[in-house]
Amino acid sequence: MGQVTIYLDDETEQKMIANAKAMRLSKSKWIASVIREKLLDEWPPAVRELPGSWGDFPSLDELRADEDTDVEREPL
Repeated sequence: MGQVTIYLDDETEQKMIANAKAMRLSKSKWIASVIREKLLDEWPPAVRELPGSWGDFPSLDELRADEDTDVEREPL
């Protein structure tokens, strides 16, 4: 298992300590969990569940209904 030394300013350290206590984790385990979270290659489940969660959000067709037609493009 690797070991890393980090230096934090006082304000950041106090926030980290408070967050670790709230999560009932040691500082080391809290830091490791934050690093693991940043290394994920996919969106967290909470983000993946967002599409479609707004019932009053307009559909794609409704969003595009007021668009004008595009002008013809110039040949390349």
